[in-house]
Amino acid sequence: MSKRGLYERYGELLPKISGLGPVDLGQGNTPLVRSRSIGPAAGLPNLLFKMEHLNPTGSYKDRFAGLAVGAARASGATRCMATSSGNTGAALAAFAAAGGLRCALYVSENAPAGKLSQMLAYGADVYRVDQFTIDPVESMAISALLEDEAQKRGLELFITAYAVCPDAMEGIKTIAYEIHEDAPEVADVFVPVGGGGLHVAISRGFDDLSQATPGLLRPRMHAVQLSGNDTVATPLRNGDTQARPVDTSTSISGLGVGFILDGHDVIRHARATGGQGHVIDEDVVRAVQRRLALEEGILVEPAGAVSVAGALAAAQSEEISGDDPVVCILTGHGFKDPDTLQAIGGDAVRISRGEIAGTFKHD
Repeated sequence: MSKRGLYERYGELLPKISGLGPVDLGQGNTPLVRSRSIGPAAGLPNLLFKMEHLNPTGSYKDRFAGLAVGAARASGATRCMATSSGNTGAALAAFAAAGGLRCALYVSENAPAGKLSQMLAYGADVYRVDQFTIDPVESMAISALLEDEAQKRGLELFITAYAVCPDAMEGIKTIAYEIHEDAPEVADVFVPVGGGGLHVAISRGFDDLSQATPGLLRPRMHAVQLSGNDTVATPLRNGDTQARPVDTSTSISGLGVGFILDGHDVIRHARATGGQGHVIDEDVVRAVQRRLALEEGILVEPAGAVSVAGALAAAQSEEISGDDPVVCILTGHGFKDPDTLQAIGGDAVRISRGEIAGTFKHD
């Protein structure tokens, strides 16, 4: 028998939506999988992967989209608008299709082809906007313009950030509830950070659990960022209380968000739990992505490997150690970035029937 749906299980802790309620495509209930190779080799025998890339559209953003589209539908809207660097757009396009809404998406100019194809396949109207999510000043101006256009049409502009869409973001905190159910003794959670909403949502989920169970030990909430988008990790490590805007230079989709959004709250939540900031170079992330595929059989996009790279860096510097469970959030599926898969695997070799016997090289 299948598990109960996300909203049936946690509805009392989530915003109430009238009418038909949230849109449910089976999101949530993602597995927590123990590392077979990478963790033990790093001295982390209980390294666990939260497999958020196994959600219906291939990312954790489905937890947001179910509430966002459900609320829009309940308000009588017949369409929705959103900004995205990729996964938000794919999630909202799918859930809008299921909810009977038209969907207009304004995405980063460097969104991978796999994500663009996914959005378009669900029937969304997709627009790639120059410099969006890359230049912080231009990104803020674009967001302000889109918010104004949405208001003129009586719509909410969906952005996966508490600073903009706090109610729909509450759907993402269910990740914390599931981690607690599967690994109640978790000591550390490593979260990739772009705009910061994922980190804040999981932190808020653990806040809910600690309020319901006095004395519950909350895990340390670590923020892992790419060196080309270091808005919170270094300020957190330096003892600062505020995030900082940057000119993002990363080519990794999903984590190039150079303006603040939820960054200040990331620092506050991380510091309150003893979490730390970790800055990782892109070449390290891509190497970890490759290891996940070749050693663990887990295929994620580069952004999905960032949390693991952060945990490995923390283990190497002896900031974490021991047998306590360490959880890494794997955010997006590898199929979303076909160019990266090509770089990992190369090309298939074409042969004739007569050449088959000579291909068994490892006998």
